[in-house]
Amino acid sequence: MNRITGGSLFLALIFLAGCASGPPPAVGMWGVDMNTPLGVIPVTLTLNEDGTGSMSSAPLGEAPVSDVMYDGQNVTFTAEIDAQGQTVVLDFSGAVDGDALEGSFGSDFGDIAVSGTRQ
Repeated sequence: MNRITGGSLFLALIFLAGCASGPPPAVGMWGVDMNTPLGVIPVTLTLNEDGTGSMSSAPLGEAPVSDVMYDGQNVTFTAEIDAQGQTVVLDFSGAVDGDALEGSFGSDFGDIAVSGTRQ
């Protein structure tokens, strides 16, 4: 009987270890290009597991990202940037495929395509 109980416990531990998951695929630092009507703007995007992050770029400065949501390979978040003295809200929606990130920022000025790679 003890062998059966010990064996069952061992199998349960293996099963639970297999269920443990790592961070969402989008977590990390990304070098992305924002394809704007004014040209391509390189941005460093950092997404944290706790739903926070930041984005920074020479022309745009640094801005926190908020409301980061992970759903499998998909990620969404919001950022507010200063564009020539005007606050612009950007709503990102995209997906990770390995070390590639593709998506777009929705804004009052239309969608801005985004593509990048993990740094």
